[in-house]
Amino acid sequence: MVISPDKSLASMFRQMGGNAYPPMVETFERGKTIFFPGDPAERVYFLQKGAVKLSRVYEAGEEITVALLRENSVFGVLSLITGQKADRFYHAVAFTPVELLSVPIEQVEKALKENPDLSMWMLKGLSSRILQTEMMIETLAHRDMGSRLVSFLLILCRDFGVPGQNGITIDLKLSHQAIAEAIGSTRVTVTRLLGDLRQDEMISIHKKKITVHNPVMLSQQFT
Repeated sequence: MVISPDKSLASMFRQMGGNAYPPMVETFERGKTIFFPGDPAERVYFLQKGAVKLSRVYEAGEEITVALLRENSVFGVLSLITGQKADRFYHAVAFTPVELLSVPIEQVEKALKENPDLSMWMLKGLSSRILQTEMMIETLAHRDMGSRLVSFLLILCRDFGVPGQNGITIDLKLSHQAIAEAIGSTRVTVTRLLGDLRQDEMISIHKKKITVHNPVMLSQQFT
C-alpha cells in the first residue's frame, strides 16, 4: 500500500488500515474517558474534532495533565515506540466533545514500514507533544494558581490560538471546571482568577471562548 505524502493527515490515517480495516469512528462527550492507564494498547487514534487531555494518575490519586491534543493529532502510539505490546500509560479524556478515528495498531505498524513519510509525520507529531508536555510540567511547577492559570492560557494560545483584531482567541469552549482540572485547581479559584484578568483587561470571554488581548504583556506581568 502506498500513501501519497501530499494527502491530508486525515486521509493518510484513513488509508492506514487499507480496505480490510477501515477506521472506526467514535465520538465522546466532554469529560468521557477514551482509555484508562493499564488498558491494552490495541488501537491508534487520530483526533478529527475537538481536544483530548492526556494525564498521569499517581498512587496517591493525584492526576496531572501532561498534554492537550488538538485536531489532527495522533495518540495511543506507545507500542509503536517500544516495539512490543504495551498497556496504556496515560488517562485519555475528551477535554471537549471529540470525534476520533482509530485503526488496529498492527495496521499502523505495517503502514509505517511501507511508507517512510508516515514515520516522519508521526515523529513530528510526537516531538510537538513532548514540547507541550515540558511546558505543562513547567506550568504545574508554579506554586501560585495565578501563575499556573496564566501559563496554561499561554500554552492554549500557542496550540489553539486564532489571531484576531483583539488578540489571540483560544478556539476551545472552556468551562471553568475544565480549566481547574487541567491545572490542579478548583472551579471557584479559576473563576476568581479569570475575573481578575478580565478586570485588568488582559482577557475577555465570549461564549466560553477566551481571548488573550496581549500574550506578551500577560506573560511579563503575571509569570
